[in-house]
Amino acid sequence: MSNPSLSDTGAASAAPVMPTTRKFKRRSKRMKTLLPYFLVAPAVIYLLLITLYPGVFAITQSFHHVKFGPWQPAGVANYAKLWGDYQFWGALWNTFVMGSISLILQCVIALALAFYAYRDPWVQGWRIIFLIPMLFMPSAVAFIYKLAFLDGRIVADLLMKIGLVDGNIAYQSSTWLSRMILILADVWQWTPFLFIIFVAGLQGQDEEVEEAARLDGASWYAIFFNISLPMMKPIIAVALILRAIDITTMFTNVFIITKGGPAFGTETISYFIYRTGFKFFNFGYASAASVVMLVITIIIAQLVVKRAFVSARS
Repeated sequence: MSNPSLSDTGAASAAPVMPTTRKFKRRSKRMKTLLPYFLVAPAVIYLLLITLYPGVFAITQSFHHVKFGPWQPAGVANYAKLWGDYQFWGALWNTFVMGSISLILQCVIALALAFYAYRDPWVQGWRIIFLIPMLFMPSAVAFIYKLAFLDGRIVADLLMKIGLVDGNIAYQSSTWLSRMILILADVWQWTPFLFIIFVAGLQGQDEEVEEAARLDGASWYAIFFNISLPMMKPIIAVALILRAIDITTMFTNVFIITKGGPAFGTETISYFIYRTGFKFFNFGYASAASVVMLVITIIIAQLVVKRAFVSARS
């Protein structure tokens, strides 16, 4: 015969376990939901500190006269001064010209390399060779090109031995020759960046579409230009936008190789901002120039990406 007191005691002791289990399940479910946010939070806070705060600080500073003393309100005086500053517009034009030429060359070369690296089995095993220029420090690349074209006269001496020129080439006295050096340095170092993205885009495409075109008798070139390239439009647009944003900050090559010369012919917008802020110590005016460049970059990037994605969907 069972003892009622023992059974009652066991039931009473077992009853409180159910709410505790439900509460633990609710907590574990909530923790699973919040865990990704906790893991990402440090990176988000770090990015906000290094991007959002400096951006707000620069915008605020652009409405003030800022040198070494207290900030003095200036309203839109800095922006009005930019409108009539021929050096600012010249720097903007130089950035556009050198950036456009560099970007076009990088895109064409990277697409060609990606096409052959994606198709050729021998090249596929040596893709790492194409990435070597990107592994160099930008300052090291700038010094190499300065040594080759200016200080060391390596290129000029080689051309003299071949017989193409009679003497030393005065790169520093020619605007376009100076721009050529900067463009070559940028193309040599950063074409691998686009190459990686384009190869990944080609490998991510549906192989059945290409196989069907190949069975219909289409050549590799026809498949690339009529199938692969149109499908890669969004990828190409995003890659070019990333490179274009980086080109707008072209500073290292200009600072080491040309110093913005001759006659401000190679001065980019980033070098103009540096010269205004850290040589003439006009920080409010430099901040206004950086804000204008930021707005122009955002507008162009938005238009290009939107158009590329719309055309890709259609």
